[in-house]
Amino acid sequence: MTFRRVPLLALVAPFVLSACVPPPQGLAPPPTNAAAPRIGQADSVTVGERGLVSAADPRAADAGAQMLRLGGSASDAAIATMLALTVVEPQSSGIGGGGFLVMSDSAGTVDTVDGRESAPAAAGPQWFFADGKPLPIMQAIPGGRSVGVPGSLRLAAMAHEKHGVIAWRTLFQPAIRLARDGFAVTPRLFQMLSRFHGTGALDPAGRALYYGEDGQPKPVGTVIRNPALADFLETVAARGAATFYAGDNATTIAAKVGTAPKNPAPMTTADIAGYRAVARDPVCGQYRVWRVCGMGPPSSGATTVFAVLKQLERFDMKALGPENPVSWHLLAESERLAYADRDQYLADPGFVSVPVKGLTDPDYLAARSTLISPTATMPSVRAGTPPQVVARFAPAPAQEEHGTSHFVIVDRKGNAASYTSTIESAFGSGLVVNGYFLNNELTDFNLTPDKDGVPTANRVEAGKRPRSSMAPTLVFGPDGKLVMAVGAAGGATIPVQVIKTIIGVLDWGLPVGRAIALPVLFAPGGDAVFIEQGSSLEAMAPTLKALGHASVIPREMPLKTNAIVRVGDRWIGAGDPRSEGAAVAE
Repeated sequence: MTFRRVPLLALVAPFVLSACVPPPQGLAPPPTNAAAPRIGQADSVTVGERGLVSAADPRAADAGAQMLRLGGSASDAAIATMLALTVVEPQSSGIGGGGFLVMSDSAGTVDTVDGRESAPAAAGPQWFFADGKPLPIMQAIPGGRSVGVPGSLRLAAMAHEKHGVIAWRTLFQPAIRLARDGFAVTPRLFQMLSRFHGTGALDPAGRALYYGEDGQPKPVGTVIRNPALADFLETVAARGAATFYAGDNATTIAAKVGTAPKNPAPMTTADIAGYRAVARDPVCGQYRVWRVCGMGPPSSGATTVFAVLKQLERFDMKALGPENPVSWHLLAESERLAYADRDQYLADPGFVSVPVKGLTDPDYLAARSTLISPTATMPSVRAGTPPQVVARFAPAPAQEEHGTSHFVIVDRKGNAASYTSTIESAFGSGLVVNGYFLNNELTDFNLTPDKDGVPTANRVEAGKRPRSSMAPTLVFGPDGKLVMAVGAAGGATIPVQVIKTIIGVLDWGLPVGRAIALPVLFAPGGDAVFIEQGSSLEAMAPTLKALGHASVIPREMPLKTNAIVRVGDRWIGAGDPRSEGAAVAE
């Protein structure tokens, strides 16, 4: 392979090929006189002596913390947080969508639940075609065709059955109170209602809830009451998750999808009744001295996060530090390799043989890492051939992804939950049932199902779950104890948000708030490298170009990370300063 080479050895020579080994127990507290990094401004952090919740909205974080105060488990708190987000963050997540939940106990045993939405039985590879061509993504989102069968409540029921401590109906009470008594419109919700009127106001029920008679979003501070959602949550609290998948709610979902004002599509009550959450094996691997665990397919999160980290392992990221452009160049190159594999191989394992063991094989990733140079940019990148590949699919073209919400919880017994919940784009499909928005997750499939006649792994098929970028992650120290719980929202940028936060804490020794505030560099493939607009990375753009990155583009990105770390015998949690997120202690 030929590299574009530049004389930048003075920047990198002392730092490559020298693995840094951190302190073996938990995370050392930062020195009290440590200077704040100039990379980002961290929001306030919260210290938890017992349990802690970090979520994208403080009202939802408090709902989870209420469960912890009642003696609930991390999984209990995660469910309560998800339900509250359905109310206060309707643009991003909730019971009308799905998600992935990664859990661990105090011994470090990890299990995961797949609550990803599924395509109806009528769906096929040309599901999003019109006049013989695939719809543009923004035309495919609103209305019925983008709706997958929601999985959130089946996920919650499975998690509660295995890890729940307090009564199912108790988990619903904070969300019911928020929906019935009302919650104030925040600046972020107002902004989303203004920017995404096409979905926020598509359904008359959504317009009545969130917009005034003049068609404008209700102002910041307006108290929104959602009695339809409160009533429905009370029903599910009393009768169980099965209520969502049968009876009036299922009938209404099918009717809404089939008669949508845009892109009506067939979905039946049998499609809804047949949905099941799936317990899946976690994807775990060793990064330096830490064990990193996440969600397997149909999520691409864990394989992508681990690949980027493992490919960087031979470089001394600690010595390079966050203010050296070479650190970000190395991240970009590792991302390019990992996203090429992601686009080639990741999909629903019920339909595609995904070579997870091969994609996370240390020898394979070490070989991929040799393609990365600290002084040059790879002129092109393609997917590798990991062990255990049994089928070749066409590489998928880049496609927009949006939305989601992430939250992390630790309880007083040391159990943890990292949960990403989503309805995909802002306000999902725009369709409203019983006060909640239905997702548009099917647009996470490849709208173009093949390339030159060769199918893509993530094409639409009946009953299939679309590939996801969600990356709920847990990190364990050499002693086997949890060190970090982290995840993010923001479509295809999710893995890179998680990666830079992990590197920020583990390699660069930053407090969790500072690590979350680090800027984002996103290199999903091709020659383009996207850097967070207005961040310190803009000053590094000339050096990145000198290293051979042909196109370095400042871009506004939908960034929203939440994390909790262990420092000594305490938990420290933070939300993303770009969001309204916060951590709340038990």
